[in-house]
Amino acid sequence: AGSRRWAGGGAWRGPGPGRCAASRPGAGDRAASLSDLLQSSVEAEEPGAAAAARRERRYPREGTVLLFPGQGSQFVGMCRGLQQYPGVRDMYRLAEKVLGYDLLSLCLEGPRDALDRTQHCQPAVFVASLAAVEKLNHRQPEVVERCVAAAGYSVGEFAALVFAGALGFAEALYAVKVRAEAMQKASEAVPSGMLSVVGRREANYKFACLEARKHCESLGIENPVCTVSNYLFPDSRVIAGHLQALEFLQENARKYYFKRTKLLPVSGAFHTRLMEPAVEPLAEVLKSIEIQKPLLCVYSNVDGKKYMHSKHIQKLLVKQVVSPVLWEQTMHSVYERKQGTEFPYTYEVGPGNQLGAILKQCNLKAWKQYKHVDALEDEEPAET
Repeated sequence: AGSRRWAGGGAWRGPGPGRCAASRPGAGDRAASLSDLLQSSVEAEEPGAAAAARRERRYPREGTVLLFPGQGSQFVGMCRGLQQYPGVRDMYRLAEKVLGYDLLSLCLEGPRDALDRTQHCQPAVFVASLAAVEKLNHRQPEVVERCVAAAGYSVGEFAALVFAGALGFAEALYAVKVRAEAMQKASEAVPSGMLSVVGRREANYKFACLEARKHCESLGIENPVCTVSNYLFPDSRVIAGHLQALEFLQENARKYYFKRTKLLPVSGAFHTRLMEPAVEPLAEVLKSIEIQKPLLCVYSNVDGKKYMHSKHIQKLLVKQVVSPVLWEQTMHSVYERKQGTEFPYTYEVGPGNQLGAILKQCNLKAWKQYKHVDALEDEEPAET
């Protein structure tokens, strides 16, 4: 079933030697980009001009990428049918001990209002995504074996780091629990939210946010928050902050060249300074758990770059709570490659296919090699 196995105690063992540049002889601590990994695997077999001539016809692709979704992708019924995989049963048994409630029943049966609460949906998406990895590992172990890079959207970053061997499952789930509860509490302290915006080329998001903050000040709100919290794809952003600011932007959408605006069904302004009360609880937990260097390349939401070492992970996971998610920039980093190198196969593992939809807008050529591994048992046999 491949070299990646679910082990007792909730540890997810990383891939065999050679999957990431950091583990290759002579690579030192320099983690190569995905393009370097793909390129070197071709050039190792055919020197010089022959390699260049054959590179585009190289098949199958030498590496895969896994993307882990975030909050908002959950749905009642997710993980139905996945208990047939022993690793999934182990995860949910352990999750009940860590969380103190039956997460599997909540995922399968709802109610939806409870599942959608920040404190519940973050752990739910985290576990469901790793359950989807178990499904993938059972059906197509070579996909997991050949993984060279991973990225996760917001809370999905924790799942990506577990998959990459940087965090143990139980410890990461406990950190997600603390994070989710603290973010829920911070959300309830201030009437705030998030606004999805698709803008025209002329849209100036910073100026729009500035005017929205001035509007809030005119209403007597001190230190108002209104800022871009998620960079999704070209001409698409999520703006988060005080509800009054978001309402102002909706009312004046045409002035700021916003084509479409939609309030998201979330309880607060995630990835802004309104989440500062959640910083210390998460920082304390991350100080207390063992974090290792990832066994494959994992990209951070905070700067769109690869995590380099354990202290880097500890620092940026905390910073991520109050920093914008640079997902568009992350996608550019992941798929950056030398001319003529094929794109890897990409698998979104977990509930929903939002990351695939975003990838299509960010990089159409990369998206053509995209597949979704849902957190449900398929009705039809998986392709091999």
